[in-house]
Amino acid sequence: MNEEELVVLLDDDGREIGTAAKSSVHGTDTALHLAFSCHVLNDAGEVLVTRRALSKKTWPGVWSNSFCGHPRPAEPLLAAVRRRADYEVGLNLVDIELSLPLFRYRAVDASGIVEHELCPVYTARTSEEPVLNPLEVAEARWVEPAALARALEATPWAFSPWLVLQARQLHMFDSLAAAGRPTP
Repeated sequence: MNEEELVVLLDDDGREIGTAAKSSVHGTDTALHLAFSCHVLNDAGEVLVTRRALSKKTWPGVWSNSFCGHPRPAEPLLAAVRRRADYEVGLNLVDIELSLPLFRYRAVDASGIVEHELCPVYTARTSEEPVLNPLEVAEARWVEPAALARALEATPWAFSPWLVLQARQLHMFDSLAAAGRPTP
């Protein structure tokens, strides 16, 4: 693909106001733009976590959710989720559900690069094993949700900030709170 990838720019109310080259929006003053995240579960109920490729511009080498991305202009979010699942982790998904439709965050990584996204969060299932695209993903692991919650609690700095925030809103920490343990 020779065309430069575009992202959808948004105003503060989440309304589309235009597009920009993806390469131009991730900097120290990143404009609000549309993205998505997906958490994939296998038949054993484990969640796929991935470590971002070291070549990624934001949060390189950091563990994160199964995959994420940006819809193309006029591309339905569900189509974008399926496209990125295939591209990043080589998975066909079933039972795709919109879990957090209004998730929004702004975070700054150690290099000063800002992510500023309205980022609907999906959950999905697969019976397949991932086939990783090394341009996107350095490694991946299937983990028990409770084990992921414990890791996020103990070392939130080792994970993408959006995964930590999404885990709270997806109630991954509920089992820790019920056991009387503090949550991050």
